[in-house]
Amino acid sequence: MTETVISSATKEVRIGFDRPFVVIGERINPTGRKLLAEEMKNGDFSRVESDALAQVAAGAHMLDVNAGIPLADEPAILAKAIQLVQSITDVPLSIDSSIVLALESGLSVYQGKALVNSVTGEDEVLEVVLPLVAKYGAAVVAISNDETGISEDPNVRFEVAKKIVQRAADYGIPHEDVVVDPLVMPIGAINSAGKQVMHLVRRLREELKVNTTCGASNVSFGLPNRNGINSAFLTMAISAGMTSAITSPLHPETMQAVLGADVMMGNDPNCKNWIRQYRAPSAEGEGRGGRKRRRGSV
Repeated sequence: MTETVISSATKEVRIGFDRPFVVIGERINPTGRKLLAEEMKNGDFSRVESDALAQVAAGAHMLDVNAGIPLADEPAILAKAIQLVQSITDVPLSIDSSIVLALESGLSVYQGKALVNSVTGEDEVLEVVLPLVAKYGAAVVAISNDETGISEDPNVRFEVAKKIVQRAADYGIPHEDVVVDPLVMPIGAINSAGKQVMHLVRRLREELKVNTTCGASNVSFGLPNRNGINSAFLTMAISAGMTSAITSPLHPETMQAVLGADVMMGNDPNCKNWIRQYRAPSAEGEGRGGRKRRRGSV
């Protein structure tokens, strides 16, 4: 069984085929959030702090931290955000940037083994990101597109993923430290997008034996009731073998779909996680059997 181990200074998360699905909270990302972007640019990280705490409270196992703000000092902002988040919560982090200097800045201050998000299949990108991942002993998200763009053919995307896994091995990065993103496309625009991902996830698991992740909310872009689509997608993706996703844990239906899928896949032994989350609290004065205790009874 392939296991990808990500850690903070004090806590370890294992992403694996026969383990509960790992939810990576997506909220600490200024893309499309003008207020958050402006605050982070001006050195105000109060919303970063509240977003981090809220996502962990909602059940996120890890947090993705992104500081991609135009015309801002992304390396400095990303490092500061990582240090802040690590000071208030013990969950491991995904360090999210397309800028190599920002990735190195974040990795240099990170306590533990991070997940680098991400590397693509272009040769020039592989040659700068993979040595950085190896230097800091991190794991990495491999996005299955290259110089030719994003193919609608899942077989082409599989070959790109295979190339990244093989190139990572050249730098001493084992396959279990490569988590492949098969690229989830908006199903409102590409009707076969869901089937493409399910097919690709199965191949990645069975042939490359790698763990997988994705930006789950991409699938519902442009559609009404996005949380309903996202929940259906995650349930099916888990069934196909996906082992983690970058998504928002703040939507109860999303977390319910993930926990329910874990139960159905046998990855929640004795339904412990489900029961812990949804068991109704006992009324005051009731014993374990649900009967009210009588005065003087043992």
